Amino acid sequence: MNMRKLKGLYEALWGLLALCLLCCFPLRGVARDNAPYLPKKPVVADSILDYMFHSASIYLREVKGYKGDLYLKGHLKVHKQNRIIKYVPSMFRLEKGINDYFHESISELQYTAPAIYDRKVRAISTTFPSTRGQIFDIMDYMKFNIYAPSLMGNRILSPLNRKAQVHYHYLLERVEHRLGGELYCIRVVPRYRSTQLVEGFLWLSSADWTIRRMNLKGRYDLVRFQLSMQMGEEEDTKYLPVLLNLDLNFKFLKNHLEMKYTGWMKYSSVVYRKPGEEWIVKKTNDHNLSNSYTLSCDTSRLVVERDSFNRIRPIPLSAYEDSLYRSADERRLKREADTIKAEPTKLKKNMVFLGQLGDALISSYDIDISKVGSINCSPIINPLLVSYSHRNGISYRQVFKYNKLFHDGRLLRIVPQIGYNFTKKEFYAKADMEYIYNPRKLGSIEVHGGNGNRIYSSVVLDQLEQIPDSAFTFDGLELDYFKDVYVDISHNIELCNGLKLGTGLAMHWRYTKSTPEVEARVRSNYNSFAPRIRLEWTPGMYYYMNGNRKINVGSFFPTFMLDYERGIKVLKNSGTYERIEGSVEQIIRLKNVRSLAYHVGAGMFTNQSDMYFVDYAHFANLNLPQGWNDDIGGTFQMLDG
Repeated sequence: MNMRKLKGLYEALWGLLALCLLCCFPLRGVARDNAPYLPKKPVVADSILDYMFHSASIYLREVKGYKGDLYLKGHLKVHKQNRIIKYVPSMFRLEKGINDYFHESISELQYTAPAIYDRKVRAISTTFPSTRGQIFDIMDYMKFNIYAPSLMGNRILSPLNRKAQVHYHYLLERVEHRLGGELYCIRVVPRYRSTQLVEGFLWLSSADWTIRRMNLKGRYDLVRFQLSMQMGEEEDTKYLPVLLNLDLNFKFLKNHLEMKYTGWMKYSSVVYRKPGEEWIVKKTNDHNLSNSYTLSCDTSRLVVERDSFNRIRPIPLSAYEDSLYRSADERRLKREADTIKAEPTKLKKNMVFLGQLGDALISSYDIDISKVGSINCSPIINPLLVSYSHRNGISYRQVFKYNKLFHDGRLLRIVPQIGYNFTKKEFYAKADMEYIYNPRKLGSIEVHGGNGNRIYSSVVLDQLEQIPDSAFTFDGLELDYFKDVYVDISHNIELCNGLKLGTGLAMHWRYTKSTPEVEARVRSNYNSFAPRIRLEWTPGMYYYMNGNRKINVGSFFPTFMLDYERGIKVLKNSGTYERIEGSVEQIIRLKNVRSLAYHVGAGMFTNQSDMYFVDYAHFANLNLPQGWNDDIGGTFQMLDG
C-alpha cells in the first residue's frame, strides 16, 4: 500500500514538473522567435509602395556614369581584444595599449552602369604603425545603386525591389510636410532574420518619389553594419549620395572592434541615360568598354606625408581627431628615441624576435621592385589554405606569385605552389608560368609542371590475376594507383574577340610502387607524349583596353570549349591514345542575389588499343585545396569493374 502511494506521488511530481516546463514555452511557434521586433505602427499604403517600387525600377537606369572625388575618414575603436586578433589574416597591426586609431584617404571614383567601379587612391594618412593590412573593405558597402534590386555586390535584397517586398514589413513612421510635397519616413523591418535582409528607415519624397535619405543596418560576414546616406539636392545629384556615415562592428571570439567612417562625395561629372538608350548595347562593335576603365592606382604619386595631406584635405579635422594624430606623433618620437638608448637585454631581443616571427606567420608579403617585378606570398598560417575531405584527409598548400608587367603591356607571371597531404604523407609541388608576349591579342606561352594527382588503372591488377604463380603477395603495394609527374607546354592566341586557339604538348610520367619481382612480371611505368589542340569560344565577349593590354570582362552567353589530344610513341614506355573532350559552362546572374551556374561536359577515349589513363581536362580530382572560387568541375573515383 505504501509502495502504491509512493508511486502515485512520484507520478504526480513528474506530471507537475512537465506542466511547469510546458508553461515555460511560449504558445507561439518557434519560427516567430526568429522574426525581429515589429513596432505598433500603421502599415504604408499600397499606393505609396506602388509609387516607390515603380520609381525605383525607373531610377535604376537613370545614371549612366559619373566621376568624382571621395574623401573618407575613419575612427577605429578597440573595445576588446585578445591574442586571437593577431592571427586574423591581413589584419592591421595594433599597438599594445592603444585603443584608438584614425585613418583618412582621398580617392578618385568612377562609375559606369550597370556595375563597373574604378577607384584610384590619391592620398592616405593614418595613425596605424603600418599601412599594410586591412580591417574592413568599406568599398563593398559603397559600390551599389540604391535603386538596384540587390545591394553590396548582390548579397542583400533591397527593400526597394518589388519582388523582395514579401520579405519585408513596411511601416509608416511619420510624415513630414515640405513645400514640394510630403516626405514619408518608412520603417523597413524584415519578416525574419537573415544576413540577406536589412532593417532601417527610408525617407521617400512624394514630389518625384525619390529616396532622400536612408538609414539601414544588417549583418555582412562577421561584421554588423549601419549605413546612412544623404542624397544630393541638386538636379544632377538627386539620385546619388553626397554624404554617408558607416558604422562597422567586428566581433570574433571575444574581440570587438568598431570602425566609424564618414565620407563626402564631390561629383565632377554625371552622365544620364537618354530616353530609349540601353546601358550596354549588344552589338559586336560595342563590346569595347575601355572608357569605363580609365583609372588605375599610381603608387609613385600616392601622397602619404602628413603635411602634404593637410594641404589637400577638403574638410577640417575635429579637435579629437587632431589629438589622435598628435598622440601618434608622440609615440613615434618616443620609439625613435628608444632606439638610441642602451642595447636591449637578451630576453628583450628574444621577445622582439618572437613577435617578428609571429607577424611573419600571419602576414602576407608584397614586394614591389620597379625593375624586377612584384612578389606575393600568402600568410603561412591561413585557414583558407587548409582543406579536409573524407577521402583525402587534411591538406595544406602555400602559394607564391611573381608578376612582371613591362611598359608595352607584356606580362610575365610565375606561380609556384607547394603542398602536403597529412593522410597520404605526400608532398606536392607545381609551377605555372605564363608569358603574354602579345597583350592586344592575348598571345601567350604557358608552361605547367608538377606532380599531379594519383590516378587509377585496373589493367595492372588484371595482369596480376593472370599470373599462375601465387607465391608472391602484392598486398599494400597499391599497384592500382599511379603517381603522375607532368609537363604541359602550350601557345594561346585570340583569333578574334572571344575566340581563342591553343596548341601544345602534354607529357606525363606515371609510375607505381613496385619490387624487382613485380617488375619482372608487369609494367609499372607508363609515359605519354601527346600534341594537343584546344578551341574556346565565348560569343559577345565584352572587354576593355588598358594601354596595349586587352582585358576580357564577361559575356551574356556561355563559353564553348573543345579539346583534342593524341598520344604518340616518342618517349620510352609511351603508348598511343586519343582523347576528345567538349564542354559548355556559364554563370548567369539572376535577379536579386541569386546566380545560376552550370557546366555540361562530355569526353571519350577513341583509341583504346593500348594502356591509357582516364585523365580528363575538365573532370578531375585535385589533391590540394584550391579556395572558394574554383572553376566549375567535378571529382571522380574509378572503381573496379
